[in-house]
Amino acid sequence: MKKVLIKNAKIVNEGKITDGDVFVEDGIIVEIAESISAKSPDVNIFDAEGTYLLPGLIDDQVHFREPGLTHKESIETGSRAAVAGGITSFIEMPNTLPQTTTVEELEKKFEIASETSYANYSFMFGGTNDNLSEIEKIDPKNVAALKLFLGSSTGNMLVDDEKVLEQIFKKSPVLIAAHCEDEATIKKNLEECIERYGDDIPIELHPKIRSAEACYKSSSKAVALAKKTGARLHVFHVSTAKELSLFSNKKALKDKKITAEVCIHHLWFNDSDYAKKGTMIKWNPAVKTKKDQEALLEALNDNRLDVLATDHAPHTKEEKKNVYTKAPSGGPLVQHALPALLQMHHQGKITLEKIVEKACHNPAILFQVEKRGFIREGYKADLVLVDLNSPWAVQPDNIYSKCQWSPFEGTTFKSRITHTFVNGRLVYKNFKHTPFTQNAERLSFDR
Repeated sequence: MKKVLIKNAKIVNEGKITDGDVFVEDGIIVEIAESISAKSPDVNIFDAEGTYLLPGLIDDQVHFREPGLTHKESIETGSRAAVAGGITSFIEMPNTLPQTTTVEELEKKFEIASETSYANYSFMFGGTNDNLSEIEKIDPKNVAALKLFLGSSTGNMLVDDEKVLEQIFKKSPVLIAAHCEDEATIKKNLEECIERYGDDIPIELHPKIRSAEACYKSSSKAVALAKKTGARLHVFHVSTAKELSLFSNKKALKDKKITAEVCIHHLWFNDSDYAKKGTMIKWNPAVKTKKDQEALLEALNDNRLDVLATDHAPHTKEEKKNVYTKAPSGGPLVQHALPALLQMHHQGKITLEKIVEKACHNPAILFQVEKRGFIREGYKADLVLVDLNSPWAVQPDNIYSKCQWSPFEGTTFKSRITHTFVNGRLVYKNFKHTPFTQNAERLSFDR
C-alpha cells in the first residue's frame, strides 16, 4: 500500500479540527489539503465520510511482558491490541525476565519487536542499584528513556540506595521516567493490614496501603532531586490530587525540565469501583478517590499534567483472582484507552483537540520522537480514523490482549476506531487486522 488517499476527514491536529484530505506515499504524509484528487490508478482511496482523523497515539508506558512472561502478553499480542486501540507507537518497560538493565538485553528486545510488532516501538532501559556503568552507555538517539522504580512493583527493580539514586540523576544521558511510591510507607501500611486480615485484605484498602502519602512522599523527593541535579524527570502515572502541586503549567512542554503523566484508569475509575471490579482494578499506584480523579482531569486540561498513557500491564485472570496479597497489580488497557477517552469527550470532560495533544503530540515532544505524533507533511503516516457515533460493547470475543479480559468488559463505548495506519499501511479495520507484515519501525529520537 504505497499510495493512500484519505478523503473527507475531519482532521484533529494541533488544536484545530479542519475538513480535508491527506495523501500518503511510501509511508510519508506528502500532502494535506481541502481536496486532493488521485493522480494515478494505484492510489488506495479511503473515504472517511466525515469521521475524525487523528495522529496515531504514542503510548509512553506499556508492559508487553516479553521476554520471560509471555503467558500474560507478548510484543506481538500487545502491539496487535494497541493498533486496534489507535496506538501506533509504544515505549515498553524494562521489568521483564531477564530485566532490561544491560545494553545486550535491550538489543534483544529490539530484535524481537523488529520481527513481530504491529506498532512502532522503543524500549526504556532499566535502572538498578548496581548498573550505573550500563546506564552511561545509553545512546540518546536510540533509547527512549531510563525507567526507575522508586517503589516496588511487578518484577521488583526497586532503586533504594540514596547515593546511587543521586548519581543516576546526575549522570543519566536520557530523560528519567520514574514510578514514585514510597516503599517504607507502603510496607508499614501492608504489615498493619496483614496483621488484621491475613492475606485476604479487602481490596478497598488498596488505596490506603499504597496511599496518597506514599505517592507524594516519593514524587516530591524525585522532583527535589531533579531540581538539585538538573536531571530531566518525567513522573509516571500520577494518581493523587496532592501530587499536582509538584507540577506547573507556566512553561511550554518543550521547555519543562519536570513533567508528569496520567493514565486512563486513574481518570476512569475511582475507589467506589472496587466493590464491583475487585482485584481486576488493582493497579500500582492505586485508583484513589473521586476527588483525586476529578483533580487529575482538571490538571490534564490545564496542562499541569502533560501526557496521557495506559500503563498497559496484563496478567492472567487466574492470577488477578487471587487473594489481595497474591493478586498482581496491573491490567490490559491499550485497546480501550482511546475509546474511553472518546467516551469522556462525549461526557463533556475533555475535547478531541486535548486528547490529541496529550496522547499524540506531547509524547512526541517530550521524548523528542522524530517525525511522529502530528499530521504534518513530511511526517510518518501513523493515522487513526474514529467514528464518534458507532456504539459497541467490550466482550471477551473482541479483546485482543493475550490475557483475554479487560477492566472495561461489559462497557458500551459510543465511539469506535475504524482504521489504523502504521507508516502508511492499513493494519486494522473494524475489528479485523490485516495480514501481518514487518512494517513497524524502531522509533528514533531527535537528540
